[in-house]
Amino acid sequence: MEPALGPVLAELPSTRRTLLVTLRKRGEARAEELAQELGITVSAVRQHLQGLAAADLVVHRDEIAGPGRPRRSYALGAAAEALFPKAYGELTLELLDHLADEDPGVVRRAFERRRTARVRRVQTRLEGLDFAGRVAEIARVLDEDGYLADFAATDDGEGFLLREHNCAILAVARRYGHACSTEISFLRELLPDADVRRVAHILSGSHACVYEIRPTPVA
Repeated sequence: MEPALGPVLAELPSTRRTLLVTLRKRGEARAEELAQELGITVSAVRQHLQGLAAADLVVHRDEIAGPGRPRRSYALGAAAEALFPKAYGELTLELLDHLADEDPGVVRRAFERRRTARVRRVQTRLEGLDFAGRVAEIARVLDEDGYLADFAATDDGEGFLLREHNCAILAVARRYGHACSTEISFLRELLPDADVRRVAHILSGSHACVYEIRPTPVA
């Protein structure tokens, strides 16, 4: 039975794709074993493995077992993990649904606790920065978290537009509005001296979530 393939894995040349799937199933194998399984020559397998190793998709381990050349075994590299599909989004939604059935308020509290933890984590990175520096660092944090975030000055030069081109929690946000409300609360708590407004929203059909950030006038 063929395993489900991620989009990037499915686009690889068939032999390399089969090699990766075989190593996923076996855990570790020598070139001779892989050649027998795929029905191709050992030299062809080694050529493909060399290309996969150059992309950090395959690693090898040498085992010395007496005189002669060591026995080399191959396994998936860390970079190959991302090629195989994961069901984290579905699992998260399923768990949240179970929690909501038990206690409707527990999901809201969970998102609030997540927001608080994120704020604490990021605040240390903002210490000593001016307003523009803090906006830039927040955009960097969001980008690291998978939001494909960037920022730019507003047309009048008096504020910034912080853009999230990808929603890292889109499946959750579609079902639970707490995800989006805590996101803007997260930004407002990190920038207490700013007026933060969401001016575009992925869930409303925009290609990005965009936040307008302007420093609050000093009285």
